[in-house]
Amino acid sequence: MVTRPDAASSRLGIVLLGGDIATATRLTTRAESAGLDSVWTTEFYERTAIVSLAAMAQASERVTLGSGIAYAVGRSPLVLAAEARDLDELSGGRLVLGLGTGTRTMQRDWHGVDPEAPATRVEELVPLLRRFWTMDDRGVEHQGRFYNVRLKPTVEVRPPLRSDIPVYLAGVNPRMVEAAGRVADGLVGHPIFTRRYVEEVVRPALATGTKVTDRGDLEIPIAGFVICSIHDDVEKARNDAKAQIAFYAVVKSYAGVFALHGLERHLDEIRAAWARRDEAGMIAAVPDELVDLMAVTGPPDEARQRFEAVFDGLYDDALLYSPSFGLSPERFSENLDAIIDTFGGRA
Repeated sequence: MVTRPDAASSRLGIVLLGGDIATATRLTTRAESAGLDSVWTTEFYERTAIVSLAAMAQASERVTLGSGIAYAVGRSPLVLAAEARDLDELSGGRLVLGLGTGTRTMQRDWHGVDPEAPATRVEELVPLLRRFWTMDDRGVEHQGRFYNVRLKPTVEVRPPLRSDIPVYLAGVNPRMVEAAGRVADGLVGHPIFTRRYVEEVVRPALATGTKVTDRGDLEIPIAGFVICSIHDDVEKARNDAKAQIAFYAVVKSYAGVFALHGLERHLDEIRAAWARRDEAGMIAAVPDELVDLMAVTGPPDEARQRFEAVFDGLYDDALLYSPSFGLSPERFSENLDAIIDTFGGRA
C-alpha cells in the first residue's frame, strides 16, 4: 500500500461538465469568489474543453484552470501544444493541461484513431508537447511510433508564457496510471476511484512509473474527481449519484475498481438496464455500498462530513464533480451552486 506522506487536507476544486459556456463562466466566477482553489472542465462529443477554458480564463483572475480532460487523440501534437500555450497565456499562467485518451471505442469510433497501446501513445505525446513549448529556431524533428514531425520555423519562434505547463494524464487501470508516473506532472483521477483503489492500485502504479523512467522518488500529485450530490432529500441526492456511478459501470475497462471491492456482480444488471435504456433500472442496480465508497451525498452538513471522512487528504486536489447523467439542466446547475455554497468556505 502506498499512501500520501502526510494527512494534509486536499486543495478543493470543482469540475464543470455539462450546461452551456455561459453557465461555465458564471460558475467559474462564483467558485473563485467562494475561495475554491481550482476550476476544471472537460469535453465530450458536443463540447470542447479548449473553448470552455478560454471563456473561463476571461471570467477569473486567481483560480487554477484545468482540463479534466481534453482528448489526447484527435488533435495533432502541434495543435494541442499551440492550444495549451494560448490558454496558458490567456489565463496568465494558470493552466493545468489534463489529457486523456478515452475508451478504445471512443478512440476508434469518435476520433478515427487506432486504439492500439494508448499508454505508449501518451508516453510519446507528452515529451513531444514539451519540445514544442521549448522549441527554438532549429525547430522540432521527431520520428516515433505514433507521431512523425518535421517542423522548421519560417519566422522567429515566439516563446510561450511558460515552457513548463503542467501536464496531467488521466488513467484508471494500472498501465495508464503508470504512464502518468513515467512522463506526466500529475494524474487526473477518475470519479469511480475509491480510497482503497487509490491506495492499493493507483499510487503503486504511479511509483512504478517513476522508477521505470528514472524519476527517482518523485511524488506524482493526483487531482481526483469526487462525485458530489447535494440535496436536502437524502434519497434524491443518493439516486443522482447512483445514476452517475451506473453510467461509468457500463464501461468494461473500469471493472477492476468494482472487482477490488467484490462488487462486480452488480455490473451485469447495470449493463442490462443500460441496454434497455432503463435509467430507473440502472439506479436500482447500484448498491448503497458503492455510493458510500465513491460519492459524497446529502444535505450540506452531511456532505461535508462525508467528504472529510472519506476523501479529504486522499488527493492533492479533490475535484468536486456533479453528476450529470439523467439530471435535468436545472438540477445540474442547482447542484453545482450547492457544491460551491457547501465547500467554498472550507477551501
